[in-house]
Amino acid sequence: MPAVNGRRLAAFALVALLSGCGVPTEGAPRTVEPPSGPFPAAVPTDATAPAGRFDETLCLVRDNHIVPVLRRVDRPSGADEHLRHLLAGPTAGERDDDLASALPGAVNAAGVTVTGTQAHVVVDVPGADAGRSDEVLAFGQIVCTLTGRDDVTTVVFLRDGRPLGVPRADGFLSTRPLTRADYAPLISAS
Repeated sequence: MPAVNGRRLAAFALVALLSGCGVPTEGAPRTVEPPSGPFPAAVPTDATAPAGRFDETLCLVRDNHIVPVLRRVDRPSGADEHLRHLLAGPTAGERDDDLASALPGAVNAAGVTVTGTQAHVVVDVPGADAGRSDEVLAFGQIVCTLTGRDDVTTVVFLRDGRPLGVPRADGFLSTRPLTRADYAPLISAS
């Protein structure tokens, strides 16, 4: 008989322990809302970059290809700030991963505004001592970075208020709105 009482006591203690765990019960099922998106894409991150709450994709260059890189930032960036982050170039950790930028000396982007879903990038005349000839990669970096945003689908470049012909991946100049597809042959998966 003492073994039966011991089992009853153990069972009672287990039931009391489980029912008193502090998790409230509800009489009916309820809907649970998923967290707000967008959810991060599968692009490499820079482990040395400061951790933030929001993802920002910048397109840098490695081995004559455009490489999307995910950075964490403290707050969502507007298109103009996003462009400034790209123009600032790679972080030390990104440079250690052989990432670079074709922008210095090739494209002097002065700013961007977004109208509807189209980004309008103002480009200044490059300096005489620019010395870079990889404009295709430079313009591709800007197009791929800005169209990676949820609010931008196309990019046009302007100089002195007029559309500027910029090189696509196929080498042809275009004044029409550009998309990521215009630079697809140059985009690397990693």
